[in-house]
Amino acid sequence: MTTASSASSPYRGGNAVADISGALNALLADTFALYVKTKNFHWHVSGPHFRDYHLLLDEQAAQVFAMTDELAERVRKVGGTTLRSIGQIASQQRIADSDAENVPATQMLEELREDNRTLAGYMRAAHEVCDEHNDVASASLLENWIDETERRAWFLREAVKGA
Repeated sequence: MTTASSASSPYRGGNAVADISGALNALLADTFALYVKTKNFHWHVSGPHFRDYHLLLDEQAAQVFAMTDELAERVRKVGGTTLRSIGQIASQQRIADSDAENVPATQMLEELREDNRTLAGYMRAAHEVCDEHNDVASASLLENWIDETERRAWFLREAVKGA
């Protein structure tokens, strides 16, 4: 998915563009998957805490979606090409979809909590790739996103405590 010449890249190593853009494109696919899953649960949540959960998931979905453009643009800035279709997203995503019907609200929140924790782990792995190739700009973005992702997981954990 990356075709830029590594000779023109400011990053260390002959595979820097391919490695960095590959790691970021995988995160982009996961981010889209998490966005759709969060919106799905936002649309289908029900129960005694409907309003609180509905608003929480809408807020979190917006935060997740906000990462997509920056991720894609970062891939382009390092010299790579980014995802072009839903098919590419589906082929690269590691965050599982949820097509289940009638999912209890607490199960939705627990599933999203785990997905956010998983995404933070993928972000840390991508950060290591960026460090390896001296891509401090991508690493810096990832550090902020890791914090945001851990915050989402924390809110989801606290929302289901005692439920």
